[in-house]
Amino acid sequence: MRRIRKLRPVRQALLMRVKNTLSERTQSVSASVSHARKLAHTTASADVRENPQPVGMTSSQGHAAAVNGHETGKACLRFDDLTLGYQVYPAVHGLSGELEHGALLAVVGPNGSGKSTLVKGIAGVLQPMSGTCAHIDGCRKAYLPQLAEIDRSFPATVFDLVKLGLWHRTGLLGRFGKAGKSAISEALAAVGLEGFAKRGIDTLSGGQFQRALFARVILQDADLILLDEPFNAIDEQTIDDLLDVVKRWHREGRTVIAVMHDLDRVRQHFPDVLLLSREPVAWGPVSDVLRPENLERARKFRPAWDETAPWCADHDHDRDQLHNAPAKQGPKHGSVRAA
Repeated sequence: MRRIRKLRPVRQALLMRVKNTLSERTQSVSASVSHARKLAHTTASADVRENPQPVGMTSSQGHAAAVNGHETGKACLRFDDLTLGYQVYPAVHGLSGELEHGALLAVVGPNGSGKSTLVKGIAGVLQPMSGTCAHIDGCRKAYLPQLAEIDRSFPATVFDLVKLGLWHRTGLLGRFGKAGKSAISEALAAVGLEGFAKRGIDTLSGGQFQRALFARVILQDADLILLDEPFNAIDEQTIDDLLDVVKRWHREGRTVIAVMHDLDRVRQHFPDVLLLSREPVAWGPVSDVLRPENLERARKFRPAWDETAPWCADHDHDRDQLHNAPAKQGPKHGSVRAA
């Protein structure tokens, strides 16, 4: 009995140590899962289709005449007097119009004019302060934020990052088998990252990391692709290679919206443009929108907030002048109208 009594404290101590160890490991795993979910959220798509395609299907399959069942030429996005902002401060105001499915649209404007805010609103990261932003039913979105907004400190490999593109099919801990591994390899090859699968993402240059993010978007097989300043702070060769990927998406009939700063590159590669200056200045074919008079109106934008200013009225004289003289619009492009 004495020996048993002496062993009880030892056994209790061992049990307590095991319990503490399991608790610590559980917390560590939970933290890793939480971090991975956060990383995936910043780069993963919103999958709303009821019947997803089988894992391993390449992004070019099934998109000859339509993307995921959506015919090109129909409205993909519809804005109705949309206002987006932060707290009580609007950053985009009075946007109305439609964007065709399969469009390739550049969003341009001065710094602080609401370009990134608009993309976040379309992605669902920001909710409208007023008005609506509606997309067609069954539309899966892929949102790629600016590089500065993505945490690269998490100890993940390029393979780990890119496979998040299969999140909508497998979940966080799901298996994807040989078909999934093959799709990841093909996506890495498409962006020029063959042999990089085992590299840590913290060892990549800015251009290499952006290539990896584009590979992840390829795997998402999205109908609507949102790119926030995708070519900032990367080398020219990477820009050219990734522009080829964007053009491929456009040929496949996907809708691509990209926030851009380089107007010369926009003129060369984007058929449609939305010029923002908190409010829409012009929206339509690039040759009509990027006219000197429109650019001059956009440059007059002043990113200041006046606490004493009244709320924008429906018949504000400046707004009427802005919306009554938009750039010439084609019949199949978005329109800018007064609220």
